[in-house]
Amino acid sequence: MMELDPMDLLRSNLSRVRIPEPTNRIYKQECCISFQTPRSEGGLFIDMFNFLAFGKECVAWNFEKTGNPVYLHIKQTKKIVPEDRPSKKPTLLAIGVDGGFDNNDTEYEEARSIVILPDYVSLPFPSVELPEKVRLAADAILLAEGAEWKEQVAAWTAADTKHVSVYAMNLQQFDNGVVIPPSGWKCSQCDKTENLWLNLTDGVILCGRRNWDGSGGNNHAVEYYKKTGYPLAVKLGTITADIESADVYSYPEDDSVLDPLLAEHLAFFGIDFSSLQKTELTTAERELDQNTNFDWNRIQESGQEVEPIFGPGYTGLVNLGNSCYLAATMQVVFSTGSFSSRYYINQNLKKAFEAAPADPTVDLNMQLTKLAHGLLSGKYSTPASQSDENANVASSTMTDKQEGIPPRMFKAVIAASHPEFSSMRQQDALEFFLHFIDQVERANSGKTGLDPSRSFKFGIEDRILCSSGKVAYNRRNDYILSLNIPLHEATNKEELESFHKLKAEKLSEGKEVSGDEIVRPRVPLEACLTNFAAPEEIHDFYSTTLKTKTTAVKTAGLTSFPDYLVLHMRKFVMEVGWVPKKLDVYIDVPDIIDISHMRSKGHQPGEEMLPDGVPEEDSDKPWVNEEIVSQLVSMGFNHIHCQKAVINTSNAGVEEAMNWLLSHMDDPDIDAPISKGQGNESVDQSKVDTLISFGFQEDVARKALKASNGDIEKATDWIFSNPDATVSSMDATSSSNASVPNGDDLPDGGGKYRLIGIVSHIGTSTQCGHYVAHILKDGRWVIFNDNKVGVSINPPKDMGYLYFFERISG
Repeated sequence: MMELDPMDLLRSNLSRVRIPEPTNRIYKQECCISFQTPRSEGGLFIDMFNFLAFGKECVAWNFEKTGNPVYLHIKQTKKIVPEDRPSKKPTLLAIGVDGGFDNNDTEYEEARSIVILPDYVSLPFPSVELPEKVRLAADAILLAEGAEWKEQVAAWTAADTKHVSVYAMNLQQFDNGVVIPPSGWKCSQCDKTENLWLNLTDGVILCGRRNWDGSGGNNHAVEYYKKTGYPLAVKLGTITADIESADVYSYPEDDSVLDPLLAEHLAFFGIDFSSLQKTELTTAERELDQNTNFDWNRIQESGQEVEPIFGPGYTGLVNLGNSCYLAATMQVVFSTGSFSSRYYINQNLKKAFEAAPADPTVDLNMQLTKLAHGLLSGKYSTPASQSDENANVASSTMTDKQEGIPPRMFKAVIAASHPEFSSMRQQDALEFFLHFIDQVERANSGKTGLDPSRSFKFGIEDRILCSSGKVAYNRRNDYILSLNIPLHEATNKEELESFHKLKAEKLSEGKEVSGDEIVRPRVPLEACLTNFAAPEEIHDFYSTTLKTKTTAVKTAGLTSFPDYLVLHMRKFVMEVGWVPKKLDVYIDVPDIIDISHMRSKGHQPGEEMLPDGVPEEDSDKPWVNEEIVSQLVSMGFNHIHCQKAVINTSNAGVEEAMNWLLSHMDDPDIDAPISKGQGNESVDQSKVDTLISFGFQEDVARKALKASNGDIEKATDWIFSNPDATVSSMDATSSSNASVPNGDDLPDGGGKYRLIGIVSHIGTSTQCGHYVAHILKDGRWVIFNDNKVGVSINPPKDMGYLYFFERISG
């Protein structure tokens, strides 16, 4: 049979070529089922019908599956660039996007051609001889913004964009003769000369918020707002000729904002912004400026001679911009036998692609398989080429980076069901782990024996002993054991006492304590585990036996021991006013733990169960904490208003009730009597479902969302800050919670575990800072810091946020 001329072959396949519409997603930077790129050895093949991209090893699978034969082939090779190339000034807080930081990346030359499968017949591009439809299609593909980058750029831009404050245009300013000098500023209420904020209403200069470690200000600016209600302040030292870069904060909006009239508002107090030089970091810059922080250095093992490692299981993950929470978590997850077996050992890329829908980029199974093969095969664990590094690569302190792999498609899939994770903001590794496990469980539903999330799942049982002597049991399943840190159990109390004396002396002399003098509490992990299981009093527990509220005692235990036990240390606690505080504490974590003593005993012979029932009187009326009400009334608020505020914040506290009250004073029904259903107003069910996916009970999720005005993040903190919430409002119906799985279908075994992974957090809150993973591999500890992978010299076992343990068999 005579072979067709290449051009005739192309013409015969024109029906399998499409000119992309503006709405089409076009992939051209990365293979959809592997981490091959145009810079890989075989280049990248873009299907000219469905606009998906494939590496050399995968493109034949796409041809087999779809029959699409025509591809635009792109191959990039390095271009030699002069070393003295000037770097561009960034205009956006981002890396690798237009206007962002210049990576000093190597520049590449691009060769293109049209390739026809299955014989890889190649035609040059561009060429006037090509059919017009092919030329138009290829041009449109090349001009289009790649789908891989579209979301990332949009997320960066959204995260970087401040909104115009609603208070800016009609800001009231008092002419009280205040003229602000161009320098020499000091807080009007203390001696602070840094982190100062100028209130734009009356010109008062006050210090900013106090940080978790005692640094920063003394909270005078925010306290002044609470007293006066004056909404806007500008950070002195950030005002320059580029006035839009000034750091303006709106207290009622609780955010950094834009003030379009800032020049006028400053001129009111005699400030000519055009002459000012920047002397202070903005809030965003301060978050980035963590390098001198103590825990940053310890956790990243900065300054240590860390030997880089390459090979299978030692592949770094490229930071997509604040994606370290994802990188650290996934490195540990894929070091477990359950996940490596499911998505790597027992499933190849071709099998996952054949089972995937038409668009494999939106299939969690495909993208998990892609990520597993990327991390565990060793194919991408190679040193970054010398020309990609800065000139001085002689140092061995982790400058021997590897290229690593960018988990863009996986991040897009896992974030599709949780908008917060699709942003470029830093996230909580705990929340991400729970969301990830929930998605894996859903994706593997009905696939017997295939769900790797089960290896983390276990049962918890609460036993409530009523003062009547009768008991109730409440069971639930979870993936993490969240532990309070009992600071009073610190083992170094004498050293702490001496340190606090030293600190007090230095403060009285106007000096600060140096980093090497700081002493932190040391709490044994055993004390945290004991605290979890310790008896706890529950006040206002309604007893269906006594027909009244009483004090009950709750104890907790595990109904099953998982294959992998994840411990979450509650280092982040909420102070009054929803101000998060990070506990500055060491946890002494041994390599081997035994939790056998934590197994719950279940219903014992001779125990009498509390009968089912509900409070008989006013069963529909919400319970009101009159102590909170009286405190609010003493501040001058109306009694019925106070009761409503307390009901609608689920008795969370004075601060929460006051915030609700201040924002609902104008409600048309604020003076109406309290009805039986008051306080049960609807809560967004999708938010309830999100909290349930984190492992919380539905009634607790609803209560937390009401107390937090529907804010999921605050609701999570509320639950952690109110451990009684799970049972304090429970009546005896808890004994009928047998609908919760009883643990019979969960993995179970002995209670001895070995520490295999640590996710550590650097920074003042889970929404900023950095996450790093340390993993026990091949008998040694390894640090995974984004795309840096090396032998760990001193793993920070006492500084973890999440600890991963593997059951020791036998």
